[in-house]
Order: sequence, then C-alpha cells, then structure tokens
Amino acid sequence: MSFGDPNNPYGAPQGQQPGYPPQQPPQQPGYGYPQGQPQQPGYGYPQGAPAGQPAYPGFPGGNAMPMEMPGLMKTARVLLFIMSGLQLLIGIVAGIAVGAAQDISNGVGSGGNTNALAGLGFLVAALMVALGALSIFLGVKFKSGGSGIRVTTIVYASLMILGGLVNTVNGGGGSGTFGGLISLAIAGIILGSMVNSQASAWFNRPRY
Repeated sequence: MSFGDPNNPYGAPQGQQPGYPPQQPPQQPGYGYPQGQPQQPGYGYPQGAPAGQPAYPGFPGGNAMPMEMPGLMKTARVLLFIMSGLQLLIGIVAGIAVGAAQDISNGVGSGGNTNALAGLGFLVAALMVALGALSIFLGVKFKSGGSGIRVTTIVYASLMILGGLVNTVNGGGGSGTFGGLISLAIAGIILGSMVNSQASAWFNRPRY
C-alpha cells in the first residue's frame, strides 16, 4: 500500500499517518512561555533580601520613618512651657507692681529715696521675662535641636534648682517658700529627663 510520493511536497510527511493532524515538536525551554524561570531581581522584594524581610531603612533619600520623641522628652518640654508661662506672668506682674509703687512714691515726694529699690525690682522683673523666653526657646527646639540644646537645658534646670533652694530657705514659710518648692519640683523633673539614655538617643539621633 502506497502513501504517496515521498518527494511530493503536498503529501503527508514521512512517518506521519494520513488523516491525522501533524504532530508538533516538544516545546524547547526558552521559546514561548518560560518554564521554571526564576524571578528576576528588582521586582517585588529587594535584591538579596529573602521574602518577608524588610528593606534596610535609614539611607539618605530612603523612606525611613522619623524617630518619635520619647515620653520623658515630651514631659520635659511641657514643663518648660508651663515654667515659661509662670515666669512671664511673674515678671509682668512684678514690673507693673514696681512701676505702680514708684509712681506712688513720686507722688508723695519720696521718689528719690526709692529709685534704687525700683531699679532692682525692674531688674528682677526683666530677668523673669528673659527666663520665660528662654524656656519657650528650649521647649520649641526640643523637636529639632541637638546636643547643644540638651546641655543648655541641663545647665538651665540646675540653675533653677539652685534658685528654688534659695527661695525655699529664705521664704520663711510664705509665698517665697511655696514658689521655691514649685520651682524645685519642675526643674528637678526636667533635669532628670535630660540625664538619661533616652535624652542621649533623642538629641544625638541622625538627621537626614
């Protein structure tokens, strides 16, 4: 039985039974859809990092989350703002009181005798206002300041503790003693917040 001329281009190929569709050769790797091709780096997870492992943050221009201010720093910052309000209030009230007393003294003709005392009172009032401004400055710079702000706050809180001790001892149980105790409590908390490891980590944190 003959299946046609083997040299006929329109006939069935050799080895192929007539009436059946031609058999396709097996697909070789690398042609068509890739079989078992490994995932190329650069898509999905970073190159060299296994699945589930996050990328390393902290490089310039990266998407690293900023460090959050520790709770002790937030407490010290709030206390600085509270102290600044008290200092500004005391300074303004003291300045008004000294000015009013000097006006009365001038009215009765003894202003020359109280000029020195009035000058000292105005100096104390101006000092309180300046300390209040410094407290606000330090509190604001807590968010972005470095180790210099920390050192300044430590020195400032130490001086406030010293002043609170003087007022407590010389207050005689009156308003001076009460004010000295408040100053001691606030300045002591601020100083304690500045001399621990959290303060060191916060003020020495890297900034990009």
